[in-house]
Amino acid sequence: MSISKTYQPQEAEAKWYNYWLTNGFFKSLPDEREPYTIVIPPPNVTGVLHMGHMLNNTIQDVLIRRARMQGKNACWVPGTDHASIATEAKVVALLKEQGISKKDLTRDEFLKHAWVWKEKYGGIILEQLKKLGASCDWDRTRFTMEDDLSDAVIDTFIHLYKKGWIYRGVRMVNWDPQGKTAVSDEEVIRKEVNQKLYYINYPVVGEEAHVTIATTRPETIMADAAVFVNPNDERYLHLHGKSVYIPLVNREIPIKTDEYVTMDFGTGCLKVTPAHDLNDYELGQKHGLQVIDILNDDGSLNDLAQILVGEDRFAARKKIAVLLQEAGVLEKVEEYKSQVGFSERTDAVIEPRLSMQWFCKMDQMAKPALADVLNGDVKLIPEKFVNTYRHWMENVQDWCISRQLWWGQRIPAWYLPNGKFVVAKTAEEALEEAKQLSPDNAQLTIADLRQEEDVVDTWFSSWLWPISVFNGFKNPDGADINYYYPTNDLVTAPEILFFWVARMIMAGHEFRGQKPFTNVYLTGIVRDKLGRKMSKSLGNSPDPLALIEKFSADGVRVGILLSSPAGNDLMFDDSYCEQGRNFANKVLNAFRLLKGWEVDESLENTNQVAIDWFASRFNEALKEIEENFSQYRLSEALMATYKLVWDDFCAWYLEMIKPAYQQPIDSATYKATITFFEDVLKLLHPFMPFITEELWHDEIFGMRNERDCCIVAKMPVVGQINPQVLIEVEAVKQIISGIRNIRNSKQISPKEVLQLSLKANSAVNYTAYLPMVIKLGNIGTIDFVNEQVSGAASFMVLTDEFYIPLAENIDPVAETERLQKEMEYLNGFLKSVNAKLGNERFMQNAKPDIIENEQKKRADAEAKLKLIQDSLTALAG
Repeated sequence: MSISKTYQPQEAEAKWYNYWLTNGFFKSLPDEREPYTIVIPPPNVTGVLHMGHMLNNTIQDVLIRRARMQGKNACWVPGTDHASIATEAKVVALLKEQGISKKDLTRDEFLKHAWVWKEKYGGIILEQLKKLGASCDWDRTRFTMEDDLSDAVIDTFIHLYKKGWIYRGVRMVNWDPQGKTAVSDEEVIRKEVNQKLYYINYPVVGEEAHVTIATTRPETIMADAAVFVNPNDERYLHLHGKSVYIPLVNREIPIKTDEYVTMDFGTGCLKVTPAHDLNDYELGQKHGLQVIDILNDDGSLNDLAQILVGEDRFAARKKIAVLLQEAGVLEKVEEYKSQVGFSERTDAVIEPRLSMQWFCKMDQMAKPALADVLNGDVKLIPEKFVNTYRHWMENVQDWCISRQLWWGQRIPAWYLPNGKFVVAKTAEEALEEAKQLSPDNAQLTIADLRQEEDVVDTWFSSWLWPISVFNGFKNPDGADINYYYPTNDLVTAPEILFFWVARMIMAGHEFRGQKPFTNVYLTGIVRDKLGRKMSKSLGNSPDPLALIEKFSADGVRVGILLSSPAGNDLMFDDSYCEQGRNFANKVLNAFRLLKGWEVDESLENTNQVAIDWFASRFNEALKEIEENFSQYRLSEALMATYKLVWDDFCAWYLEMIKPAYQQPIDSATYKATITFFEDVLKLLHPFMPFITEELWHDEIFGMRNERDCCIVAKMPVVGQINPQVLIEVEAVKQIISGIRNIRNSKQISPKEVLQLSLKANSAVNYTAYLPMVIKLGNIGTIDFVNEQVSGAASFMVLTDEFYIPLAENIDPVAETERLQKEMEYLNGFLKSVNAKLGNERFMQNAKPDIIENEQKKRADAEAKLKLIQDSLTALAG
């Protein structure tokens, strides 16, 4: 086929994506090839594509496309997470719009609504990923609540319970009063908020005195169990062992001492409310204090509060401040900033709350997962995250795995009439378990059992993801799990390094006896150009699909990768996508240039030097690109590819070989260039899949069959590199740049033919390169001289001196000024190089090649300074 003059990205993207899909290029089945496997971090079914997804999935697609082109059996498994809290909130909100309340529905009725919602909206984000070019094996798409994966979750729960690693107990958890469920630490977003610090006077029992306590939460004073002071605080020594009354409710509580109390915060007196603060709870446990929970699960005050019963906690805060003021015990109120936790799913302020929950012990499972990372079996990229990982894993806490929701895998625990419970997969199995517990249970029926209402935490399904997507629980010896597991690379965000990545490693060891993946590429956070994290509330997050529409998928992929070194936050701006689009246009224009050339079979090849140079330069760049990929420096790999294509191929090679206007090109040069361009397209394909596939099928590359596509073209391998050719052509490029700089500084037209004199001091044999210099520099003749040419503009390359006679054009004053500025710059540069070479520490620690490079810089600078001095002398003479 032939590429039209007006390349339309949207049309090409739709055409080639459908072609790849239809022809099964994304599909993978076990075979004799080396597998390369990635499992997608499953996005929530509630989600739509945002910039974080764009970054994460572009990186995965680059890796999977490259592996496919290396001849590996590339398998990228897509899927979605059921997202218990977020999805339930969406369904509740939708029902509310229809005039239906969740509390009026049975569990089964609610779940029917939830499944309808999921089927309608749950696949949106995966469809959007296709617009980006994600080459997932869509036939393998999984969902964390499909039957097989849910069975895996339930079987896992039972397995860990029987090992004694899952238990039920009352603990302090993060409570979401809007979602009415416990949430994980990962689902709590810390925000700095403006609050008020209330100074409240607590009367001392039996004395005409009081202690003043500062708190941001006056609505919880009714749950106070004690007042604490530091035992070393001399201000309160006389109060040790005494008691105070809680204002408004007049309940007596003791004054106790503990070094936990900070003397210089607030008044140095701390009210302790064990039911409503994690630190207070631990202090209460230490001192055996009463626990009084005054909040309902929706955040309103209950009967134990005695006052303001039924009021929302924040409304109660305002009202109790008024009551304290009226009672004369509110000493003052100050403005105060502090960090407050918000639910990621509902944006409600998190309430620390004592709650009966299910927990999973983590200490034993953490050991092999920590060892994997410390011994390098699982590599974190970049390595700076290893210390964070180690800290988490060495201080691991038991995992609260229960959620007070209906959407999710229901915990397989069954309660007996006497309050005891058994854990089993079905009610029938539970009944048999119950009967074995005690002879008293012999008459029980299924109707006597009540299943646990809670579901498991969503992470409790996603930690099984690398195993469950290959049916490793249902069919542990199946072809898929044995071939694809362990997977190769995981691409994810650092904030879920513990909550998901570490737990997957734990599950891998517990259920497969080995790690689930080898490399973990941790992306940075996508920020705007002001450094702010992108968010809907700030309105600074662009619509990814709108970016694709404007700049093309290839342009957006290049743009986001150019700005994204592993593990570092990236400052995103539309200009990066514009740069990506411009790069695509550069490739397209290079193609059109080749397409427009006429080939003459009778012409002799006069471009062998250029061909030899680009062959070496391509292999040199390919070696650098391969090294960057091996170290997961994708941004650097793209930049090396970008420079090879834009600078070396387009700006230099094509100019070196380009025939004169309306003149043909010789066949040998044309064939070599077509081969080079094919290799360039292969290198570009993982980054820019659409335009490369489009150009790959043009007729200038010959006839291709329907399977001969760029997506499966064999990736080039590093060939021979001729260092001497690279050095010599680099010198030629500097000569041409020197000529062009003189033209620019002297305002000489590029069309004006100039003369060039060369005083050769180096060992470079310029004879083979003179035609290239003449052509690209628009030079008439080149003279070899033994002396400096007076009245000429000059420059130096290596140790060779170049002169362009400009007697008629030169302005001695301006030229003297220019040379003096260049001398000033070179003197400064030479001073810094000499300082480095004169630094004993540098000379002892630097590698020999670095020292040699610095010495070369010094020699070059000294030679250039001598040439400038000679030129200044000639101008003055």
